[in-house]
Amino acid sequence: MSLRPSALAERFATGLLRGGALFVAALCLLPMLAVAIAALLGSTETLRHLADTVLLDYSLTTLQLVLIVAVGTGAVGTGAAWLVTMTRFPGVRFFEVALALPLAFPAYVMGYAYTNFLDHPGMVQTLLRDVTGWGPRDYWFPEVRSVTGAAVMLILVLYPYVYLLARAAFLQQSATAFLAARALGRGPWTAFFRVSLPMARPAIAGGILLAVMETIADYGTVSYFSVQTFATGIYTSWFTMADRAAAAQLALCLLGFALMLAMLERAQRGAARHYGAGKKFERLQPTTLTGFHRLAALTLCGLPVIFGFVLPVALLFEMGMGSNQNLFSPRYLGYLRNTVTLAGTAAALTVVAAILIGFRQRLWPGRASSMAGHVARIGYAVPGGVIAVGLLVPFANLDNALDSWMRDTFDVSTGLLFTGSIWLLVCAYMVRFIAAALNAYDSGLGTIHPHIDAVARTLGTGPLQMLRRIHVPVLRPSVLTALLIVFVDVMKELPATLIMRPFNFDTLAVQAHRLASDERLDGAAVPSLVIVAVGLLPVVLVCRTLGARRMRPSPIKVAVVE
Repeated sequence: MSLRPSALAERFATGLLRGGALFVAALCLLPMLAVAIAALLGSTETLRHLADTVLLDYSLTTLQLVLIVAVGTGAVGTGAAWLVTMTRFPGVRFFEVALALPLAFPAYVMGYAYTNFLDHPGMVQTLLRDVTGWGPRDYWFPEVRSVTGAAVMLILVLYPYVYLLARAAFLQQSATAFLAARALGRGPWTAFFRVSLPMARPAIAGGILLAVMETIADYGTVSYFSVQTFATGIYTSWFTMADRAAAAQLALCLLGFALMLAMLERAQRGAARHYGAGKKFERLQPTTLTGFHRLAALTLCGLPVIFGFVLPVALLFEMGMGSNQNLFSPRYLGYLRNTVTLAGTAAALTVVAAILIGFRQRLWPGRASSMAGHVARIGYAVPGGVIAVGLLVPFANLDNALDSWMRDTFDVSTGLLFTGSIWLLVCAYMVRFIAAALNAYDSGLGTIHPHIDAVARTLGTGPLQMLRRIHVPVLRPSVLTALLIVFVDVMKELPATLIMRPFNFDTLAVQAHRLASDERLDGAAVPSLVIVAVGLLPVVLVCRTLGARRMRPSPIKVAVVE
């Protein structure tokens, strides 16, 4: 029995949707497999040399950086979230948004600003010498370019991960448990540490783990501060030493650490259970602070905003005004065009890939769909340098094999079809950031009741029509949010861009890194400011979305400070 053309088209569309999701998952898995194979096939002599020379230093430095950032982001983010959610003081509405603004900064841009400010020829030390009359060797000043300095830069940029998740968790807590603790004679701070904080622990731990993943993936900050981590080791092995085996083996070590963190995050999130204290939700009404407590809250919330956003922006403006960089020159317009082309193409491809994964999980749940979703989400835990190495190794071999075959067969050179174009770099961005797009898409998909899908199927609507006529129109805000988030993430991404960009195809991030590496910090401020300005868009959007979820306070009021 032959099928009608419409039925054939519907079957083809269904197969395309289901197969497309599996293809995306396979592409996300490819760089991790390629890194593992290249590392295992590499010379053991290289591995022994790494173990005898730099491997221990890379491990200890990376671990030290991770520990400092984890403690710092946890303390700053959780404290700020509790203050703006559960207390009231002058400017609290401003701080609700302002505390998230440092997330728009790439950590390496923050490093450029503060190095110019705190280094020996910078404003602070120059003023200190002018006031005291000291010479260069007459005083001690903390070294900015150090592990601690890099950790502080990362804390200032990454604490908003913890702040946003902790604030959302505090907003969702009922006052019932807190009131019960107070009724049993517990003080306000004891009740906070024994009740409110444990209930928000999964969200806080999730934010800290996100910050840690970004820390191990960072290349721009640690390389500029001369801090030797796995990320800098991968880049040095690939470009400076031209040793792909060493780069792959270092990437495999970093991949293992990143996957361990990803499994830890999933385990703590999967084990977390929160049950309401009763049928009635009663939100703890924020307490108005007075006197010393008001001043302390203003100080604790103001310092991260000042040092994480206001001061760096002012420094970058001052540096940019004194540079000879013209943002409207043909060269900079070329950087901007390349950046927008990469970010726009990668954002569109990544969101389409996320829709394929999410739609398959929705309509055809099962082991394959679940596995595809898990594999796609792993990419966010994999540093950009690892993904770059994992894609370049197999596709460079494919390029060479194809070129050799075309030369032998047709006497024609194909050149670098894959590694010489932007498409492989776009695929690396897709693997790196599809988890962010998938999370944004899934959050909107939860608002569409499964009964709507059942009714549409009953009325004869096929999967492709359902996606085009129902899901995408309803989820337009979530899709636009995913597009914007991925666009900005691609603009800030540095390791993958440095390793995989085609010849003479530089972006704003690459130009900022190049100028900073040449100690031309004034010039680096110009492209850095553009990156920060665009990065503000999704941050404000996320804050507005979180603010819209604010629940109406109940009439219950409890003092949290005495």
